[in-house]
Amino acid sequence: MPSMSWLAQDVRYGIRGLRKDRGFALLAIFALALGIGATTVIFSVIDGILLDPFPYRNSDRLTQFFVHDSTRSDRFGRGGFTMPEYLAIKEQNHVFEDIIGTANLDILYTNGDGTKLFRGGKITTNAFPFLGIKPLLGRTIVADDGRPGAVPVVLLGYQIWHDEFHSDPGILGTTIKLNGEQRTVIGVMPQRFRFGALDLWMPNDFSNNDVNLLHSMWLLARRKPGVSLKTTSDDLGIITHRLAAIYPKNYPARFDITTMTLADSVVGQFRVMLFALMAAVVMLLLIACSNVANLLLARATAREKEIAIRASLGAGRARIVRQLLVESFLLATAGCLLGCLFAYGGVKGVVAAVPEGIIPAEAHVSLNFIVLLFAIGIMFSATLLCGLAPSLHSSRGDLHNLLKDSNRGTSSGLRHGRIRSALVIGQVALSIVLLVGAGLMMRSLFALQHVELGLNPVNILVARTPLPKGRYDTAEQKRIFFSQVLEKIKALPGVVTATETSTLPPYGGIGSEVTVPGKTHAQTWLSLFQLCSDGYFPTLELRLLRGRLLSPNDIDSARRVAVINQTLAHNFFGKDDPLGQSIKFNFLDTIADAPHDAYFEIIGIVADAKNRGLQDAPMPEAFLPYTITGSFERGILVRTAVAPLSLLTSVRHEIWSVDSGVALTLTGTLEDYLSRFSYSQPRFGLILFGVFAALGLMLVAIGVFSVMAYTVSLQRHEIGIRMALGAQRENVLRIVLRRGLLLIAMGIAVGELASFGLTRLVASQIWGVSPRDPLTFGAVLALLVIVGLCACLLPARRATRVDPLIALRYE
Repeated sequence: MPSMSWLAQDVRYGIRGLRKDRGFALLAIFALALGIGATTVIFSVIDGILLDPFPYRNSDRLTQFFVHDSTRSDRFGRGGFTMPEYLAIKEQNHVFEDIIGTANLDILYTNGDGTKLFRGGKITTNAFPFLGIKPLLGRTIVADDGRPGAVPVVLLGYQIWHDEFHSDPGILGTTIKLNGEQRTVIGVMPQRFRFGALDLWMPNDFSNNDVNLLHSMWLLARRKPGVSLKTTSDDLGIITHRLAAIYPKNYPARFDITTMTLADSVVGQFRVMLFALMAAVVMLLLIACSNVANLLLARATAREKEIAIRASLGAGRARIVRQLLVESFLLATAGCLLGCLFAYGGVKGVVAAVPEGIIPAEAHVSLNFIVLLFAIGIMFSATLLCGLAPSLHSSRGDLHNLLKDSNRGTSSGLRHGRIRSALVIGQVALSIVLLVGAGLMMRSLFALQHVELGLNPVNILVARTPLPKGRYDTAEQKRIFFSQVLEKIKALPGVVTATETSTLPPYGGIGSEVTVPGKTHAQTWLSLFQLCSDGYFPTLELRLLRGRLLSPNDIDSARRVAVINQTLAHNFFGKDDPLGQSIKFNFLDTIADAPHDAYFEIIGIVADAKNRGLQDAPMPEAFLPYTITGSFERGILVRTAVAPLSLLTSVRHEIWSVDSGVALTLTGTLEDYLSRFSYSQPRFGLILFGVFAALGLMLVAIGVFSVMAYTVSLQRHEIGIRMALGAQRENVLRIVLRRGLLLIAMGIAVGELASFGLTRLVASQIWGVSPRDPLTFGAVLALLVIVGLCACLLPARRATRVDPLIALRYE
């Protein structure tokens, strides 16, 4: 097989050539691997999170809808519905194949180790045929399970079955006590089934006549084939406006229905971040491709004499082309193998870095082999083409000119030089776009981390305390429990103070429409209220401006008094003094055990603190004694003089000493929650954009260096003549640096213009900084100039060391 022996010979020769020029080979392989790895990682993430996040039947048509207050600018609204609303929408709509409902609730499970909290849901019995997922073990919930008098059953999720019941298949048919009720385990769902991000599911037992279950069910529907979201909104609008006449308290005065796909409602703004990252990785891929092309073109130019010698010794054109193609094939193969490793590790790293809670629980992100093969094909083709074009040109050149040392590389140097210069300009421009994106995200994260909260989150331990059903349903029962718990916790060494709370600051309170006697207004007045103890203010270090704070006597006697923030005082009272005046929170009228038609006397005003997250201005907010009602979930905040988590075991012990049936969940520090809920997404964007920008900058430095190095090597004879005629080293250095910096300047000009387009894409992902922030653009420009100067400096210094006698000897 002569052809096989030639191939083996070409492979051996190619390996020797790449080993001899290992600097070029390593740079090219690295650039190839980088393009393949980065492209595969981001497109794998997009596929797993955006394109195919759910394992459910016809998941692309799954739809959520919200009652949106037309006076508000946000996309969402009320997403919970009562059972009567659910049945009306299910029966009267013309756009859905079917619709299901889920009501989430805390599930307390007590075993030998104490009480644990699971995330449970009561789900309509048509849910599992709707979703189309079969159980791993046993059966799913069926219609008979929801009938009155049916045996109470529960369906377990995979994770709870694995962690709590040790993957025991014998759990089927046994009974477990959940929220004080014995339920029979009927099945276990597969690992990827995480519907509603829940741990277990039970059949709903709501009554059609139970109109007090306000906003209790989360609804999910499947649109009929061909039905658009706009058509769905219009159809639901007719139904809900009929329902608004029946249940006016459930609907704003002016509202519309917002519909969106399930993926869009779950992923939300993170979708924009993923598309921005997709654009970034495409830019990085282009930089990598142009870098490989640059390196191959420069190497081909430098090897023209070698090719000419081989041709003069009898090598045919096909033989030379084949040899150079084999070298390009070896280079591409090595780059692709390393790129596969980068892709595998990159997917693992990105999945670990994705912020918790912003992607669907069911989403499964793994290495997408179709994307990997596509990226490999792109890079492989680019490498072979970039290796083929110079080889075809060189193999048919004028041997006489190519063999002359004085003309080494000049036959195609100008042509290839222009192409290489254009590629460098493109690399610099793309790198600027990436660096601007990373810079804006860095500035945004910095702005978020330095927001004035109005409270002090340092050294605060947070714990949610779901209470056993039936034992703490009244306000008095809750008062007795928390008064004992807080007294014991405050007595612990290292504890400064502690408080009960109904929600976690700075992420909101309980919303309500308010009434202020004697005040008229055209628009609805909305406020948050917090149910808290007297220790709330010193725990968070809220600053009292006027009046007084809640006292222990106010808490024990459940007095109808309120402390308000500055925004409430300004918005609802204007220039009037709010102290001593009254305010009513209308939502309390809908709560069975809360005081109805109750007006609260305003006794104090505190400085504003963030209560809608970090990015929005504070809403009006009031702080009421937690003892006025037994409704709503509760938790505790503990200010410590030591590391908060070091006291978690002691705090848990004191709570269990009062009632061992109380579970502690969402335990952590307030600073950790700020990091998780407010900083994690911008930090994720910064990390990935920063990595891509750094890699792009590295490739740009390599590209500039390689172009300048080969330019200097090709102009060695010219430089020798200049120096022989009296040119100083400083002059030569200036000439070479000028050429390199001119390329960088042109790339910067193009990149700065392109960056203004990028800012539109990332504008929704940044906060606290202008998308055209001059500091960011200036810093990026300075960084590119410094990196470009460093990349030019070594070839320029090499040029100044050319010996004129040696350079002229080659004439």
